[in-house]
Amino acid sequence: MASETATPATADVLTTVDGRPLKAALAEAQRTRRIRAVLLVTPLLLFIFATFLFPIALMMFRSVDNPLIAQNLPKTIAVLEKSWNGKDVPGEEAFAALREDLMASRAAGQVGKVATRLNFETSGMRSAVTRTARKAKKMKAPYKDQILKVHDAWSKREVWATIKRLAPTITGANYLAAVDRKYDADDNIVSQPEERQIYVTLFMKTLWMSTIVTVSCLLLGFPIAYLLASLPLRHSNLLMILVLLPFWTSLLVRTTSWIVLLQTQGVLNDIMVWIGIIDDENRIQLIFNAQGTVIAMTQILLPFMVLPLYSVMKTISPSYLRAAQSLGAHRFLAYYRIYLPNTMAGIGAGCLLVFILAIGYYITPALVGGQDGQMISNVIAFHMQKSLNWGLGAALGGILLVGVCMLYWLYNKLVGVDNLKLG
Repeated sequence: MASETATPATADVLTTVDGRPLKAALAEAQRTRRIRAVLLVTPLLLFIFATFLFPIALMMFRSVDNPLIAQNLPKTIAVLEKSWNGKDVPGEEAFAALREDLMASRAAGQVGKVATRLNFETSGMRSAVTRTARKAKKMKAPYKDQILKVHDAWSKREVWATIKRLAPTITGANYLAAVDRKYDADDNIVSQPEERQIYVTLFMKTLWMSTIVTVSCLLLGFPIAYLLASLPLRHSNLLMILVLLPFWTSLLVRTTSWIVLLQTQGVLNDIMVWIGIIDDENRIQLIFNAQGTVIAMTQILLPFMVLPLYSVMKTISPSYLRAAQSLGAHRFLAYYRIYLPNTMAGIGAGCLLVFILAIGYYITPALVGGQDGQMISNVIAFHMQKSLNWGLGAALGGILLVGVCMLYWLYNKLVGVDNLKLG
């Protein structure tokens, strides 16, 4: 009886109409769908790589890339690494090698770049290098005394230590400069002179101003978002148009408009004088300082706070507050205990978005900030466009990028990226 009810050892394999095994056909169909999906997103991935990932990787590499000295002063570096003790000015062999390297660099049109790179590390080296390169061809052995007569910078041990230290093609000197540090002649990390310690202060000022802008946007944007979510549709649509109106106006126009409003002889000061709040002789300076930067950036970034808050508040049912009040809770207590916690996802998203935008803002501080309202982004642009110290500018940008990533990581730990609500 048991043998009659037993299942067979092998069952018939399920096949498709054309006789192929069903399992193999399903695997091939899934593989085809995956390939099709990859092909569909490949253009987007290439675009992201070309416009976002590759420039960031190039910036990070530029911050540590240092081939200029090794390529243009190879003989000098070889002599210094071979025979210089690092305690005194090197001997005749190093000066002879320096002459040959400077002649070759001048012939290749690279002596200006070498002079600029050394001048970033030691002030006054630009004139020393260019002057010595011009006169090197006419020099005759011995070269040490002649080069020392051309410029006294070559008599300083620190100059030769700098050349030797810049020999590696990968260096962290730019990151040290970005945090107001440098190497001394003995390769010890020391602080920059007090008059050159500017970057740490600028980083702290940038963080502080970005925090003020974020808090201001939150205080102004929260009631606006609440009105958008609670007003009747015809009124909320009109208010939404007013919120979105700045997006339809050029950023440059909005920024220059604040110059008209905030300047000493501007609209706001004229109104305060007319009302009698201040005297005509005591007009308030609201532009070309940190206050002007904060005011202008708050107005420009306010929609980025309102929209995430509105998207979250719109999903909160008014019945929650009515239920809390029906159970005996005071109106303000119900709002604090029920409504506000439900808006935390929008608050977190808005604050994160506004802070990240503010920390890297450039145009507004450049136009309305003046000397007191500059941020670290303005210094990065200065090194990239004017001083051409791309390594230092890339190092400052790298530190800023790491700071933003740490902020994002902290937000993920405290709030959770899954709770991020942007719309």
